[in-house]
Amino acid sequence: MAYIERAITEVLKSRAGASKCLLLTGARQVGKSTLLRHIFPEYGRASFDDRLTRLQAREDPGLFFLNHPAPLFIDEVQKEIRILEDLKLRLDETDQRGQYILSGSQKLELMKGMSESLAGRVSVTELPGLSLREISGVKFNRHFVPTDNYLKERERELVPYRDLWDTIHKGSYPELYDIERDWQDYYSSYVATYLERDINELISSDSVTFTRFLTAAAARSGQILNYANIAGEVGVSEPTIKSWISILERTGIVYLLEPYSASSLSRAIKSPKLYFRDTGLACYLTRWISADALKVSAAAGSMFETFAVSEILKSYANEGRDYRFNVFYYRGKDRGPSGDHEIDLILEENGVLYPVEIKMTANPKAQMAAANTILDRITDKKRGMGVILCLIDRKTYLRENLIALPVEYL
Repeated sequence: MAYIERAITEVLKSRAGASKCLLLTGARQVGKSTLLRHIFPEYGRASFDDRLTRLQAREDPGLFFLNHPAPLFIDEVQKEIRILEDLKLRLDETDQRGQYILSGSQKLELMKGMSESLAGRVSVTELPGLSLREISGVKFNRHFVPTDNYLKERERELVPYRDLWDTIHKGSYPELYDIERDWQDYYSSYVATYLERDINELISSDSVTFTRFLTAAAARSGQILNYANIAGEVGVSEPTIKSWISILERTGIVYLLEPYSASSLSRAIKSPKLYFRDTGLACYLTRWISADALKVSAAAGSMFETFAVSEILKSYANEGRDYRFNVFYYRGKDRGPSGDHEIDLILEENGVLYPVEIKMTANPKAQMAAANTILDRITDKKRGMGVILCLIDRKTYLRENLIALPVEYL
């Protein structure tokens, strides 16, 4: 199999050298183990996917660490999170850096465990699926924000993203790019493995109902989250749907994009938007079995938006940045009563708000960004360059403060 160089490599090397312990989170099969083995081949490895290894760590952690001396890479550490207490004792006994590397696919549980046991001792980094940059061999590794500096630097490494809809349909899991793997077989196996390994202990329902829920959630990618609507379709209670959405978020399947909050935006919707992190998985669950069918479907617009949001989040993650406090959306009536107005993304950086519209069009119009002026109400922030991210073939200014960008600028 061909190894695809990951953009986050230098970030991980730097953090491993500067911290006592490194934690790499990310959904199953995004390539955590492959990446860590490639970067740190000298480390021993213990996987808590193995029940005997997990049992030893649980019953006799001292013996576990004798059998697995540092430097050590522990995979799927969330399966035996109590090991963190014993790891803390070992970290406190040494000033050496980079002795332990952990990986796991349930970020929120791991973050809770880390805050309780390893606060101040661990560096946490997230690995997303493959980005378009990685797939296309682009070395540029800065997070997307439409400043003059970003645009100039990005233009030095622009390459055409060919077969964009094939990539959107295929998804971002590395195995699909390493070998010739049947798309339906891969995602069928992925869903079955996900249900078997990650979900069985977390749900109190049968796998058929949960799979129906997965499909209903995938069909709403790019939409404001409505628990009651999903509950009615799946046939379970609204609290159950809330619990299951939380599971999807914890295991890296979806991202909940929060609305931008400001006292001057008093008529804004407060619910988050739901996005699948991998468009290939969303296509599989909603039965779009070919890129050509997807491209002309009613779902094309929301899938294109899901793809663009995912790529922007990857650009932050691959630079080692926490994007949760930088990326938002807006929908509401603050411009007046004539229906809801929406800004697909608001990127906040250094007191500046950059509005981003995501449109599946090759002919963008300035009116598509009419809601951007809402941000001028926020007196303690500045409104930066607005973007319409679309299928246009070249960078085009629509106004002095509004630019249409091809997806190649991601």
